[in-house]
Amino acid sequence: MSLIASDQFRIVVGLGKSGMSLVRFLAQQGVRFAVADTRANPPELATLQRDYPEVEVRCGELDVDFLCRASELYVSPGLALATPALREAAARGVKMSGDIDLFTRHAKAPIIAITGSNAKSTVTTLVGEMAVAAGRKVAVGGNIGTPALELLSDDVELYVLELSSFQLETTERLNAEVATCLNVSEDHMDRYDGMAQYHLAKHRIFRGAKQVVVNRDDALSRPLIADQVPCWTFGLGKPDFKRFGLIEENGDKQLAFQFETLMPTAELKIRGAHNQSNALAALALGHAVGLPFAAMLDTLRRFAGLPHRCQWVRELRGVGYYDDSKATNVGAALAAIEGLGADIAGKLVLIAGGDGKGADFSALKAPVAKFCRAVVLLGRDAERLAEALGDAAPLVRVSTLDEAVQHAAELAEPGDAVLLSPACASLDMFKNFEERGRLFAQAAEGLQ
Repeated sequence: MSLIASDQFRIVVGLGKSGMSLVRFLAQQGVRFAVADTRANPPELATLQRDYPEVEVRCGELDVDFLCRASELYVSPGLALATPALREAAARGVKMSGDIDLFTRHAKAPIIAITGSNAKSTVTTLVGEMAVAAGRKVAVGGNIGTPALELLSDDVELYVLELSSFQLETTERLNAEVATCLNVSEDHMDRYDGMAQYHLAKHRIFRGAKQVVVNRDDALSRPLIADQVPCWTFGLGKPDFKRFGLIEENGDKQLAFQFETLMPTAELKIRGAHNQSNALAALALGHAVGLPFAAMLDTLRRFAGLPHRCQWVRELRGVGYYDDSKATNVGAALAAIEGLGADIAGKLVLIAGGDGKGADFSALKAPVAKFCRAVVLLGRDAERLAEALGDAAPLVRVSTLDEAVQHAAELAEPGDAVLLSPACASLDMFKNFEERGRLFAQAAEGLQ
């Protein structure tokens, strides 16, 4: 049965992947709706016209009067609510919503909700695989893979959703079984007025949460919640009651919960301290919904990581090559530099640069000085990065990724690692971060 009043008119604003999932869902529910997009030729226009020729679609500048014909707008995550036409429609009383809000109203199974500036895709995938290993009928998606609305099914026992701050802006109350904000570091400052606004958007994930998981190593991950809400924590320090952490035994680090060791970190296929933190986060989330430790630990032993997230590419003459193209912000690059840098015998040769999205790069200077032999810079904001890094390490400027890999290979010594961790978006030079990662791997594989 539909939970949407069918006598009211809706408009889907934005015809990308999530917009098309909204179109399919609303059509299935028998709701009257139209579509609008600011682009002349949005990505899913041909699909819409083929499958739903009766649906009105308006492309180009948003028409406020048209938007105000609707009782509710389902706004794409890619479109800021501060867009003048949307702001005017909201001022005239039109409700702003999104696909996650609609999903929440219809989902019948518990939701594990995961956000954060970094690592949310890795943790979301890990928790999903842990649930599969535990024999649960699980559906994984949201900001990763399948749009949330396409996951809805009566036979699903557990939903695991990755959520971006953009998706959360239009989510009124998620009511997750367990929610986490893994970390908060500067990102999307081209969309937000500052860190406070970005932080508030991330923390909308905790609205109505029955349990929360908190990163002890990041104060900005802790929500303001009532004392009676169960809170599990993770961090790289020693664990305690309801805490996941690390214990050292006979010189070996062990993943642990409360006062019991679970498994040696050496058995993890994913490298670096940041991935140990990700493993602990996944364990905390899984434990909160009753997944057995045996299934979760078995998953951790098998999980090799996601493409373009500090992914091992090859080794040549004692030098490892790692693709961390997904590090599109400073926080992600910091995690990779510090995590991998502390986990290898030698130094890093870092490849960085691209579209910095207005970010402050100054936080990179100290870890670069500590862990990097040299930094190879490319892309639109290479000079801004160079200014921020100063004399932290020798800097090399290049114009292509092939040149970057070639120079990095020449600079690296046995025991070192060449790390592509750009701290920037890719769109100034590449189609997306995946293409950037593939081309890096291709260049690294081509080295003789």
